[in-house]
Order: sequence, then C-alpha cells, then structure tokens
Amino acid sequence: MRLAASLWRAWQPTISCSSLCPALRRPCSAVLAQRQPGSLVVAWAKAYSSGESSPRSSRFAPDVEENKEQQSNAEERREEQAMYQSRFKQQREIELQEQAESEEPLFPERYPRLESNPERRSVASFLAEFEDELSAEPVILSGRVHRKRRLGKKLVFFDIVNEFEKVQVMLNRAKCMPKKHNHAQFDLLVKLLQRGDHVCKFTPAPVTGIAGLTDQGERTLMATDLPQLLSPAMQPIPEKLTDSKTRALERHVDMLVNKQAVDVLRLRSEIVRFMREHFQSKRFLEMQTPILARNAGGAIARPFVTHATGFGDKDMALRVAPELWLKRLVIGGFDKVFEIGPSFRNEGIDATHNPEFTTCEFYSAYFNLSDLTKETEELIHGLAQHCQNLIAEQLTSLPPIDLSRFIRPFKQVEFIPALQAAMRVRLPNLSTDDALPELLAVLKLAKINLPGEAPDSLPKLLDRLATVYLEPSSFKEPIFITHHPACMSPLSKSFLCPKTYQLVSARAELFIGGRELANMYEEENDPKEQQRKLNAHRSMVNLDNGEVGFLEPEPKEEATREDPEAEGTSDDSSSEDAAPLDQSFVKALEYGLPPTGGWGCGVERLVMLFSGASRISDCLTFGTLRNVVNISAEEEEKQKKSQQS
Repeated sequence: MRLAASLWRAWQPTISCSSLCPALRRPCSAVLAQRQPGSLVVAWAKAYSSGESSPRSSRFAPDVEENKEQQSNAEERREEQAMYQSRFKQQREIELQEQAESEEPLFPERYPRLESNPERRSVASFLAEFEDELSAEPVILSGRVHRKRRLGKKLVFFDIVNEFEKVQVMLNRAKCMPKKHNHAQFDLLVKLLQRGDHVCKFTPAPVTGIAGLTDQGERTLMATDLPQLLSPAMQPIPEKLTDSKTRALERHVDMLVNKQAVDVLRLRSEIVRFMREHFQSKRFLEMQTPILARNAGGAIARPFVTHATGFGDKDMALRVAPELWLKRLVIGGFDKVFEIGPSFRNEGIDATHNPEFTTCEFYSAYFNLSDLTKETEELIHGLAQHCQNLIAEQLTSLPPIDLSRFIRPFKQVEFIPALQAAMRVRLPNLSTDDALPELLAVLKLAKINLPGEAPDSLPKLLDRLATVYLEPSSFKEPIFITHHPACMSPLSKSFLCPKTYQLVSARAELFIGGRELANMYEEENDPKEQQRKLNAHRSMVNLDNGEVGFLEPEPKEEATREDPEAEGTSDDSSSEDAAPLDQSFVKALEYGLPPTGGWGCGVERLVMLFSGASRISDCLTFGTLRNVVNISAEEEEKQKKSQQS
C-alpha cells in the first residue's frame, strides 16, 4: 500500500497554472516550446497558454520498475515549476516597475506603509456584522486576493481572504472610474492584481464599498473606489499542490493552497487554548521552567547535549521533560501547576515521534491515581466535544469525530493480570535481579516470539509485550493501562499488588487508537526511595570527577530520501532506561513533597487524534526536524548551483 501511495503521489501535478497572470503565459509558452517535442514540458506550456489545470496521466501503473521513471518525472516537473516561478517573477517586476514610472502610477510604492484608520474591519467581523441585515454605510476591508474573475470589460470580482474568512468584492468600472479617460487605469489594475496580492485602499482607507447581495444571494462588497496594492505576490500561488516534496519544503505555500493543512494547525491552537483554560478554571497556575540546564532530567530518553561558553564550556542539555522542575515548584508551595511547552529527545523520527515536540504537564498536591484518571477523562471528553464543534462549523476539511468513543468512564486494565491473561503464562517475580533472564525463559517455554532482537533490559521487554498484547485493545475504545511493574516507573510511588504479589507502580497510561495519549502517576516523595530507584535505573552515568556524563549513541547511517518528510523508525526503544541521577532534586525532596499526582501528554498526539492526521509532521507548523533541516539545505544547494553556473 505504501508503494502504491508513493507512486500515486508521483503522478500528481505539482501545481495548477490557472492562477498565473495572462502576461506570463505567452512568453512562457514560447520558451517551453523550444524543448523536445512530446516532452512533459510542452504539455505544461499548453496548460499555461490555455489557462487550464496541469495535465496528469490517465493511467496508473504501480510497477516497481516504473518507480524510478515516476521520480524522474516528478523531478522534471519541479524543474519546470522553478522555471515558471522565475518567469513569473521577472514579468511581475517589469510590469510593476513600468506602472510605477508612468505619469499617473496606480501604485507609487510597491510596499507602502499601512496608514491608521479606525474604520478598518476584518473580513470575519464584516461577515458577522452583516449576517442578518445589510447596511448602506461604507465598509473598509483589506486582505489577500484569493481569486479574480472578470465578466466583460466593466465588471470584475475579487475574493478577499482575511483571518480565514472570505468575502467577494465587486468592481464596476462605471462606479469606480466614472470618467472615461480613466478606463485604461481600471484595465491596468485588473491586469496587475494577481492571486496572492495583499490589497487595500492606500488613502484614505482600504477596500471601500457598500455591503450588498449579488443576484445569486452572495454577500458582496460593492467597491466604490479602486483597491490599492499593499504587497504583491512575486511568486505564483498555485490552485493545487500535491507534490509531497514541494508541500514539505514550501510549507507556507501548502498552507495557502490546502485548507486541511491550515485546519490541522488551527485545531492545534484551539486544543492548546482549551487545555490552558481548563487548568486555569481549576486554579492551576501556568509556569515556565528551564529548557536548557545542566541535566536533561525528568524522563527516560537520550538528550541533546551542547556547551555553554559562559560557564567554562560545561556540558548542558535540552530538557526531555519539565517534570523535576514542576515538582520543585510543588515543594516550594505551588500546590497546582501546569506547563505547556517544548521538550527535546535526541532520538529517531517516525509517524508519531519528532525530536522536538510540545508537552503539557500538570502536578497537583493531594491528588492520587483515581483523581488523575478522572481528570483525564474530563479533559479528553471535553476536548472531543470542543473539537467536533469546531470541525462542524469552521474546520470543515477535517473528518468528524465519533463522540461515542469518548463516553466516560474509560475502561481500565491492570498491566500484569491483563498481560498474563493475554499470554496465558504466569510472570516471574519482576523485582529480582534475575527477572530478565527468568522472563525470557518463560517466554521461550511458552513459545512466544517477539519481533526483532530481544530487548536488553527488563523495562524494554515489558514495554514490548504491552505493545503486542495490551495496547491493541485501545482500537476499540479508550483504555487506561494501570499498575505497571515498578521497574518501568522510577519516578512513581510503588506498592505490593494484593492480586499478583508483584511490586507495581501507582501509574496509568491512556491509550486511544493504539497510541499513548497520556501518562500519569503518584509521584515518589520519599527521598531515600527516590534515590534508590534512580540509582537502579539511570542511563546517564556519573563520571569519576563527580560530573554528569552522557552516553554517546552509536553512529547511524543517515537515510537519503526523495521526500524530506519521509519517515523512518524512531529509536525510542534503543534509549537507555532512565534519567540521570539528579542529586539536587533528591535533596529538594527532603524539604517535603506532599502526596502529589503528576500528568503529562504530547500535544501533537492529541492533535493527531482529533484531526485524523496519520503523521506527526502534519501537526507541526513546519514538519519534522528532518524537514526543518532540509528547508535550509535545499536553498543552500540551489545557491551553490546558481554560483557554479
């Protein structure tokens, strides 16, 4: 299926050319016609000259042998696109410069300053104000030209977009330019204004007119004066954009063209706002804790390491989680705190992981595990309803949310009993030093084979078993997996389970659709017990000189991919087993951490859940780290080629 999908994307046209200015089409066609007959370029030239959408092949052959040919065609289309963009820019430069140097220029300044005007309104407020009744009062708007349609010589319609809302503006030559000798200026303006231009009235106001309805009943602004160009688009804005590489490297263009790309990011913003208001309504205080510090601290992950020249070139690390800082705040008397912010893990990239991501964590004194699960149910249930309302009314390109999936209470399963029932084996004592070889022996006797190499630690093995036997049940309904073996949770409180007589943690993970959405547990507040657990689990080591060192990951071969957003495999499982031993945090516990419940989730995971996105890259403003790096690398490569030529 992945091969078929990639081949289908390769057949898609890179852009549709109907948005290009008429002045560009003729010379562009002449240049392209000089290429070899029968080539794809000639077909593109015909599309430009006729104003039609770009041609696409009518056949689809998912043959592996044709894959290279498809990639070659895609690269050829990108080269043609680059040439068209260059032509478009040159032609616009000439036209704008010529009109600026004329005796009566329409646009004396190409990028004028916007003058203040208290009457200026957004498109959204205009549509809301005139939803029920129309007014003869002048309306002043500004925005981006989304579409231009000319009906004869005297009538032109522009769709103006602002704040994700669109309104139609009608220009009637007889009303805007009553004097006959000014008709040429009207024609010039219609020719110059292109899709993507930002327009308004330079003085005294932006696009000015009377609100009314067309014969078709569409709410329209009847312009009484010509609009003024504020910022011209010097690159063509396509009608469609389907090439995956172009969409990734020019994400801003993707946002202009594909509504779904914008809707996902708008939903992300609404999710963050909802969560912030939810916690603030419950008297949580929002805090900002350090991102760069001596220790990464707070989670089981490999950190990004750097050097601080102002501190004797000491090793520093980007945080992998804000957990330890937030718990220090609880110790300091802030009983209810939360933080929404970035975290970093120096690990792989796949469909659900990115080295830089956004987390939401909260900590509340006098919360236990039951309080945490109830709070989670309330938050997720409220988010589902809020997101569905947005999708139904505004973010219409996103699939609807089945609210029946989020009926409370969510199902709960205990880790060890559920795993034993699924595998039909009894687990050995997981708290002994020999637990790993004993568990491997049990699996071998039961003829249970796990994919890939055998994990080299007990937490990894248990996590792998949960992935195979427990997490898939979340495809049917949301589930809490509770009471993990204590070895999997070094920062949580633990107790002896009366059912299994195993040492387990007061912890729960929420899974929906096979993905972990949230992790929560009662925080370990015994300083001696916390130090013992961290000593047993730390993956970062204390050097002989007492400083903290970082285990260096083994070098990996960098994959080369056609698609900058192509996803490989996250190496989460290869991370070492625990956070470093932070003695300052252990000492802070000696001042008294009350019984505390802690909770964390990945914001991108929530966005994926409620938007229906299949990749985390769709939920990040500019894609994964691989794409962010490739954006600059692509331009640098173009500059080198340009200098060499």
